[in-house]
Amino acid sequence: MKTLRQILADKSGPLVTVSPDDPVFYALQVMSDANVGALLVLDKEQLVGIFSERDYARKVILFGKASKDTPVRAIMTDKVLYVTPDRTVDECMAIMTDKHIRHLPVLDDEGKVLGIVSIGDVVKETICEQQFIIQQMAKYITG
Repeated sequence: MKTLRQILADKSGPLVTVSPDDPVFYALQVMSDANVGALLVLDKEQLVGIFSERDYARKVILFGKASKDTPVRAIMTDKVLYVTPDRTVDECMAIMTDKHIRHLPVLDDEGKVLGIVSIGDVVKETICEQQFIIQQMAKYITG
């Protein structure tokens, strides 16, 4: 079973983040450009929140707020559940399922942000592992 450290090493590209003072509209542009569903919100390299498409839908659109006039800090999730890089894919799947979340920031023991894993990352790795097991069983059975 892979750890998140291994998953993050396989991911390409820089970590995409925004500041809590950035307008929501800017954060949406960043998410669109990076083709991601959530952004970590950093203030001086410290994780202060997470901003997702779900936050936008539930806290901007439904309340008729203007995305160009609303700062990310006003709608981000500020109580962020995170994991350490030694966690396994299965552990993350359990956390995401239990807490009904789709993104988990990964922080080291000192609180430094290392990256983010999505439910897509976790599902993809789970499928790869299951395919490997099936192939090994087929080889064993067929000799």
